[in-house]
Amino acid sequence: MNFYQIIKPLLFQLDAELAHDISLKSLKLAGKTGVLNCYPKAPHCAPRQVMGLTFTNPVGLAAGLDKNGAVIDGMAKLGFGFIEVGTVTPRPQPGNAKPRLFRVKEAQGIINRFGFNNLGVDNLVENVKAAKYTGGISNQILGINIGKNFDTPNERAVDDYLTCMQKVYAHASYITVNISSPNTKNLRDLQAAEALSSLLTSLKLEQKKLTEKHGKYVPMTLKIAPDLTQEQVIEIANLLMQHQIDGVIATNTTLSRDAVKGMQYSEETGGLSGAPVRNQSTVVIQQLSQQLQRALPIIGVGGILSGADAVEKIAAGADLVQVYSGLIYQGPKLVHDICKTLG
Repeated sequence: MNFYQIIKPLLFQLDAELAHDISLKSLKLAGKTGVLNCYPKAPHCAPRQVMGLTFTNPVGLAAGLDKNGAVIDGMAKLGFGFIEVGTVTPRPQPGNAKPRLFRVKEAQGIINRFGFNNLGVDNLVENVKAAKYTGGISNQILGINIGKNFDTPNERAVDDYLTCMQKVYAHASYITVNISSPNTKNLRDLQAAEALSSLLTSLKLEQKKLTEKHGKYVPMTLKIAPDLTQEQVIEIANLLMQHQIDGVIATNTTLSRDAVKGMQYSEETGGLSGAPVRNQSTVVIQQLSQQLQRALPIIGVGGILSGADAVEKIAAGADLVQVYSGLIYQGPKLVHDICKTLG
């Protein structure tokens, strides 16, 4: 039994968000003190060339776990091939009222309605600058996930994304545009064709300006929801190609409760992640892959709790994978298991 499996029962006796906060604080301290230096490195995994970047292995940390980029060095010791922090917004915001995080243990799922709680983009940039693991060093891939403040109307959402993009550009290996969280009112409306096309036009223009300003090209990805029809997925895929977006992350959490009906906390509002979203996520990846025909890479996330789950995402068309809920249920060993399986 690994160390995480020993402490997991204790953590699972605590309120979910309290356990989350304790885990992050402990990992942050461990990263600073060097306690994790003896943690075994992930097994050799063939490097992947994606978006012009070299990923030492294809297993990444999904956004949402380290919203403020405060635990980057601790996370880096767990064997990830890349780390994504955020979602971050221009201004600090507290997010939704507590309780807002629930474990659906029976299904190995998690429901959250955090609502982009974070300390603001300026705080995140300072944390990234202070980290030893940085997107500015070769083979240290740091993604920064950006969003809009809850009180910014959709017609002005582009301003929030541009503000964040301008501030994180110099410090990111790639930037993810999050328009798919279900916990910010009307955010998913930005996935509609007209709104999305307008947003992507502005972001690509800003990316070009920032490339010239900083003398480096930082790829941009779009994170989409699993609750899309096939027609919507095809529409989004076509827009991604039309606007020459560098990658797509599929998927965010789901509003569906079909896989957890009758279970404790299943009726709580928010996005459901973990094993219950696995199939939906994989279907979206398959649909994207069929439409994109490798025109741009796909990062697969959603319900990966084993090496076999990661293989399924790769077989569906993903180039890389990310984990979050799986890490909560399986612990850091999951990263090693996936690397070993993918080889």
